[in-house]
Amino acid sequence: MKVAIVGAGIAGLSCAVHLQHGGCAVTLFDKGRGAGGRMATRRIDMAGDEASFDHGAQYLTMRDPDFVAAMHAWEAAGVVARWPAAGPDAWVGTPGMNAIVKHLAARAEVRWNCRVDEVRRTAAGWTIDPDATGTLFDAVVIATPAEQAAPLLAPHEPAMASEALACRSAPCWTAMFAFDARLAIPSDVLKDAGIIGWAARNSAKPGRRDPESWVVQATPDWSRDHLEDSVETVVDRLLAALATHSPTGLPTPIIRTGHRWRYARASGADLGSLWNAGERIGATGDWLLAPRIESAWVSGRHLAEQMLERI
Repeated sequence: MKVAIVGAGIAGLSCAVHLQHGGCAVTLFDKGRGAGGRMATRRIDMAGDEASFDHGAQYLTMRDPDFVAAMHAWEAAGVVARWPAAGPDAWVGTPGMNAIVKHLAARAEVRWNCRVDEVRRTAAGWTIDPDATGTLFDAVVIATPAEQAAPLLAPHEPAMASEALACRSAPCWTAMFAFDARLAIPSDVLKDAGIIGWAARNSAKPGRRDPESWVVQATPDWSRDHLEDSVETVVDRLLAALATHSPTGLPTPIIRTGHRWRYARASGADLGSLWNAGERIGATGDWLLAPRIESAWVSGRHLAEQMLERI
């Protein structure tokens, strides 16, 4: 069975790995240049040195028994490590959050830099637009945020599209800063501090060898209110907010940049995944369970199990 998966984030890759174990041939399509998605790690060159920033998901936790087993396997492979600063059950990818997605993507066929505009159903099977190979697939899976999944699903499965439209993701403005000396902020993590929903000393995470670097994420409400502001304006505001937590103020950053996540945190529909066995089209993602990395992985596995049962 040939399966196309649109989206090579943790949900799509989890689905792909489980389908491959069941004997399916899987091809993933992703608009990104490489593995990451909302588990992205940005690396910026600094005159021969490098600073890295986990500017998407900050850490992950584990509850599901199968996910616990997967996490321990990743720990043995050096892909994850505990990060007590964020909580007793917090883990991070090493040396960046995207390490987990890169680890999974290495086992799969992924076509990067491929933005899918449409999936088409023909009498012979599914095709992906654009896909220069013209490959026919027996089934297609949409593994993108709900807002991006809806238009791909709508022509073929209106009920699934309606579920996606009903799920709204909160946005998140994120700023990234690097400094040439350690800041006087005593804690490695700040939470719910004014317009800051979360800030972390990224360089203090396990496996990092960076200069002093910080990721500062605005609250969902502030991000929504300032969604169309310029990057410079947002970065200035978040730098000023971070400065209030340093008793000696902040030096001028040697790196300062920002990123706008329009679809950062899904509300969660508690459906697990969606699958139409007759049409052979499905959907997976954290928006179908809960806004956690673990939920995205579980959703992908859940969909793969449904698909394999019907083959």
